Amino acid sequence: MARKKERAKAEVNTGSMADIAFLLLIFFLVTTTIASDKGLTLTLPPEPDDAEQVDVKIKDRNLFKVAINSADRLLVEGERLDDYTEIKDMLIEHILNPSNNPELSESPQDAIVSFKTDRGTSYEIYINVLDQLQGAYYQIYADRAGISVDEYRSLNLNNPKEQALYDKGKKDIPMAISIAEPTNIGG
Repeated sequence: MARKKERAKAEVNTGSMADIAFLLLIFFLVTTTIASDKGLTLTLPPEPDDAEQVDVKIKDRNLFKVAINSADRLLVEGERLDDYTEIKDMLIEHILNPSNNPELSESPQDAIVSFKTDRGTSYEIYINVLDQLQGAYYQIYADRAGISVDEYRSLNLNNPKEQALYDKGKKDIPMAISIAEPTNIGG
């Protein structure tokens, strides 16, 4: 009688499984992009030295005061403002003072924006108001350069002609926005 041959059991070779897993891991690490949030691009002032502290007297007429409370209500120059988009035109008038109003800034070089918030202020209103304040300066710079705001903001500073246009717009008018430490009243 014929004997049955025992068949060897089929096995899967798992010796290279770790290599395959490692290669897949490397593949996904290399091909995956990680979002890098940039946040706000603000230049912070240097830390003050104790010896350098100097009392600077700023005339009240040169200050343009903007405050936002924890309920996102806006106070501009001591008066309540319901629409934050009006700030831009108000600030341009304050900085340039075309009618030589004694309540507005003495000169564009002396104008300073004081921006104060509360810890409960929402990010949305904070960013919108800050955009209006910076937008007022960019509007002034673009008007002085004779181009639109979008064109001014997209100038290539590596190009000498565009750098000259940029400097012409910014000449003698610093973007003086003072962002104060938030208060702890609300929120």
